[in-house]
Amino acid sequence: MAHGKILIIDDEQDVREVIKLHLEGEGFNILEAENGEEAINTLREEDNMVNVGVILCDIRMPKVNGVECVDFLRREAPGIPVVVVTGYPDTEMATAFMKKGVKDYLVKPVEKQKLVETITKLVAAGKDFEL
Repeated sequence: MAHGKILIIDDEQDVREVIKLHLEGEGFNILEAENGEEAINTLREEDNMVNVGVILCDIRMPKVNGVECVDFLRREAPGIPVVVVTGYPDTEMATAFMKKGVKDYLVKPVEKQKLVETITKLVAAGKDFEL
């Protein structure tokens, strides 16, 4: 049973692969982007803006970094919950992201159970239309 689409934004293919395997095993459809620019284009394709349930976004990426990407996503797709994934945990940054409306902050390597629980909870909660 599919639970909707999850967009994974990470410049490391192996990281995307692991997250994709974890989530596909739970029935999620996965869209991938290797940077913020590609993510933005992916969201604008077809009905992805409507069908993407959660966005997982890395912070340190080339072209459009995670901070810029999160700002764009909050502006252009405010209803889609965003979860930040980073290999460089930073409490100040986490707090700043939470203030911008990011729903959660996961540290790489992401534990499968934590990842699945976080995504499942956010998809179940549905889109957030309060601004």
